[in-house]
Amino acid sequence: MNYLCDKARRLTPYTAGAQPVEAGWIKLNTNENPYPVSPKAAEALRNLPAERLRLYPDGTSGELRQAIAACLGVGAENVFCGNGSDEVLALAFQAFFGAKNKVVMPDISYGFYPVWSEMYDVNAEIAPVGPDFTINSSDYKGANGVVIANPNAPTGIALSLAEVEEIVRSNPAGVVVVDEAYIDFSGVKSAVSLIGKYDNLLVVRTFSKSYSLAGLRVGFAVGNRTLTECLERVKNAFNSYPLDLFAQTGAAAAMHDREYWEEGRCRVIATREKTRRRLLEAGWNVLPSHTNFLFLEAGNAKGFYEYLLNSKILVRYWDRPRIDRFVRVSIGTDDEMEAFIQCARRFWKEKPTKRQ
Repeated sequence: MNYLCDKARRLTPYTAGAQPVEAGWIKLNTNENPYPVSPKAAEALRNLPAERLRLYPDGTSGELRQAIAACLGVGAENVFCGNGSDEVLALAFQAFFGAKNKVVMPDISYGFYPVWSEMYDVNAEIAPVGPDFTINSSDYKGANGVVIANPNAPTGIALSLAEVEEIVRSNPAGVVVVDEAYIDFSGVKSAVSLIGKYDNLLVVRTFSKSYSLAGLRVGFAVGNRTLTECLERVKNAFNSYPLDLFAQTGAAAAMHDREYWEEGRCRVIATREKTRRRLLEAGWNVLPSHTNFLFLEAGNAKGFYEYLLNSKILVRYWDRPRIDRFVRVSIGTDDEMEAFIQCARRFWKEKPTKRQ
């Protein structure tokens, strides 16, 4: 007997990247940071008194919110924390978009957006990205809500701050959610700088990428106090304690360690640019990237994905129109990217007809 409700039966769940448990894999499929967490964050976690675990964590994530606010130059009341940016985004869909029409989002973007639209009865209006995969800000005017990732995923392409502001300004009747999971690798100024100017702007960030804390599941949103209060209201109707003690402690310490964060961010960017340059020189089409991954046209992308699998290298492939000729490759260490490049060269040499 199928006990699922009608809505659950209709859902098409998001499919996350594979997480192999056996050793020997080069894992370039989930955009994790290849470098260790901040030593200060590791020390803070080691020094947590076990006695504190008998108590519930701070339901307001006060210390973490203060650390984020101090770093970004906003008030703690402008910050909301959740169990990864996925939870923060899901709460935003419930708080601001549920049962609404004309909530605009790109056709090529983060795969969870259509899942949440289905889950929370959002009548999404899909705006196709251009032939070059760019988002056209003019497609996002006069909506009851907007969701964009900037830089976008899986393409790695970013809008300028001026283009983001145009989208926010042209939608005064709806909340504009800007998912900045990859902004720290972009060189583009964050839309956080606009929250004092626009009451309808919510910027969502994560500790999973540039802070090397994917395992702790910490995300946050920055916006007008009215928006963060709305998120608190929905959160407290679902889970009053979303972030555990370890997550709050480790993330706050990582946020304070700016020197280590800057060093790691720059290492990833340097490896990304070096890898892209070498692939371009070898004849591959690689989109410009503002993220910690590359979007690479492989022709027979599925064949290339499977070829890499046989070499124990994981990348991401989607069997979807418009992007089924591409793979997404997370930036690993220099040694990992060298192994990927050599495998890519062997693929072209052994299967020259598969390049088209």
